[in-house]
Amino acid sequence: MKLAHTMIRVKDLDATLDFYTNFIGLKEVRRKEIGDEAVLVFLADENEHYHVELTYNNDGRDYDLGDQFGHLAFFTDDLEKVVADVESRGWWYRRSKATVGSKYIFVKDPNGYDIEVLERR
Repeated sequence: MKLAHTMIRVKDLDATLDFYTNFIGLKEVRRKEIGDEAVLVFLADENEHYHVELTYNNDGRDYDLGDQFGHLAFFTDDLEKVVADVESRGWWYRRSKATVGSKYIFVKDPNGYDIEVLERR
């Protein structure tokens, strides 16, 4: 089997699209409207190796993130460049400890989901 996509429910579609396209670097590859109920937006990396589905429900409902879902993780070749970008935007982030073998940060997307950005080794 092969992973098809990961779906997350979003509160603000425009802010979420801005985060995942302009900050993370994904591109919108498909959009599907389900009547007046919802909009599904599929994002992928440049090679379309994976997809993230953003589901926006038009009824204005709110979501409780709970504590079951962990996080989405993305690779970067230059973590310091990402950190500078995050700092210029005034976003909160948490950096990995120096004693940990890998370098990463955690930021939150506009919906409160944890996003890990890992420096590729």
